[in-house]
Amino acid sequence: MNNDKPIGIFDSGIGGTSIWKEIHQLLPDEETIYLADSKNAPYGQKSKEDIVALSIKNTEFLLEMDCKLIVVACNTATTNAIEELRSNYPVPFIGIEPAIKPAALYSKTQTIGILATKGTLSSALFTTAIQKYSNTRIIEQVGHGLVQLIEAGAINSAEMHDLLLSYIQPMIAENIDYLVLGCSHYPYLIPQLRKMLPDHIQIIDSGEAVAKQTKNLLADNIGFNGTKLSNAVFYSNTEATVLRGILGDKYQVIEQDF
Repeated sequence: MNNDKPIGIFDSGIGGTSIWKEIHQLLPDEETIYLADSKNAPYGQKSKEDIVALSIKNTEFLLEMDCKLIVVACNTATTNAIEELRSNYPVPFIGIEPAIKPAALYSKTQTIGILATKGTLSSALFTTAIQKYSNTRIIEQVGHGLVQLIEAGAINSAEMHDLLLSYIQPMIAENIDYLVLGCSHYPYLIPQLRKMLPDHIQIIDSGEAVAKQTKNLLADNIGFNGTKLSNAVFYSNTEATVLRGILGDKYQVIEQDF
């Protein structure tokens, strides 16, 4: 079954490119359109109503591009808006949620940490999700300031290092053996996190699982690109120097207000 329409992906900025990379690696023949809503980043500090409105705006932009599937590559948008999106639009949606299940399943200390935005940790969907794991202690930490620094290109700054350390050290003291990254921006911090965490603490993010889910949905219901002429286009509604730096020169980046 062939379907040559593109896969649409949106995030509150550049962080969802970590999800895009996993999708592109698994499905290199698929055409993708990525929307970086950096003008409104971070979503994690906004109200549910604002998050829903922004997610609708992004969805309608991607539907105008005739996308066959939309990946909500933002934990905050998923946990606050995906139910509304699925109720109002006929296109299939794939969301991204913190990968609590594998961490809780494999934890030997029965204590896991989750680093996420305020919008994700305070959402009803997240609250419902953690209730399934009542035998596991879940140490929650809001990553105040992390998204802003990543969006500013300050991933390796001293300020980033100090912030991360202040968030991670209390989790280590609580004897976590898994750290769940609950924001699609945070995989870009993994090299630093590995230096801060003891070797026995595993880091889990959702990118690979989302890519596999995308492939399964295409196989079962939607169809793959049959032209073998894959293309990736990235839209940013702010100056896109940081986005271009992450992607390199290979891909088309368009600065356009939306």
